[in-house]
Amino acid sequence: MTDPSKPATIYDVAEHAGVSISTVSNVLNKPDRVAAATRTRVLQVADELGYLPKATAIDLARKQTGRIGVVAPFSTYPSYLRRLVGVMRATRAQPVDISLIDQESAATASSPLLASMPIRGVVDGLVVMGAPIEASTEERLASRGLPVVLVDADSDRFSVVNIDDHGAGRRAARYLLDLGHRRIGYLSEAQASDYESQARRRLGGFRDELAAHPDVVLATTQAEGTMAAAREAALALLDGPDRPTAVMAHFDDLALGVVHAAAELGLDVPGDLSVLGFDDGPAAEAAGLSTVRQPFEESGSVAAGLLLEAIGGATQRRMTLLDCTLVERRTTAPPR
Repeated sequence: MTDPSKPATIYDVAEHAGVSISTVSNVLNKPDRVAAATRTRVLQVADELGYLPKATAIDLARKQTGRIGVVAPFSTYPSYLRRLVGVMRATRAQPVDISLIDQESAATASSPLLASMPIRGVVDGLVVMGAPIEASTEERLASRGLPVVLVDADSDRFSVVNIDDHGAGRRAARYLLDLGHRRIGYLSEAQASDYESQARRRLGGFRDELAAHPDVVLATTQAEGTMAAAREAALALLDGPDRPTAVMAHFDDLALGVVHAAAELGLDVPGDLSVLGFDDGPAAEAAGLSTVRQPFEESGSVAAGLLLEAIGGATQRRMTLLDCTLVERRTTAPPR
């Protein structure tokens, strides 16, 4: 029987959950190896017992201020570091620490977001960026009263800060149409899981804008989220006499991959091919890439403000939609 005066251990969690120690370890470190029902049971027991992995417990013992966690695919997409800047600016005057949790990209993730995180006492609130939270985990977070704000993802329970991906897709398509392009390509990022992602919303808006123009031919393709993969996909997309005269890419690195492919094929950009990206990061500015600018810092700042309000007791769920702007540079022009 667990002694309430002592910190819970992994052995206590295993005993109360009726599983082995290795199963508890897998839930915390490799959740994709554990059945959803077992994972939920183990995490519920961990929360009830107040179990914390050793390193987290030591860190909390030193804690003198509040703490918010920011979960995002930081190592996959540098743009999330710009959102983090917004979070930091919004919390600068507050007595809070910020803990970063690097999460695998939702496009390639095999395990559910936050599936392995024991939450009781670890953080006072979470900002989750770039991926939805599965329903069972949302229920778990809500039942523990943990304030959560999502950025670039949807939720039926928590406040959300999104950009208008559908509207941005329409704006990008309208821009290429106004330039006179009628054979258009679209390069998306391939995604492993089935959810209403930014990529799908953005492409949906792009398609909707083109739908009113029956003379337009749209060719779509996908690539993993690297410049090299985008180059390979673009080489195939641009190989043929009826190739697109313009290509829109889901984000800037993919667009730069298209630019590299065009150079290999001897196509002049923008004379033979217009290329339009999305995000407007430093690489886009350096390369003179026309793109759609996301309000990265603003989205982080708004999310942090909503989270601080929730930590302070606010209960109203808020939905915030931010606009994007088109930035015209050297890679787009009317077709020849």
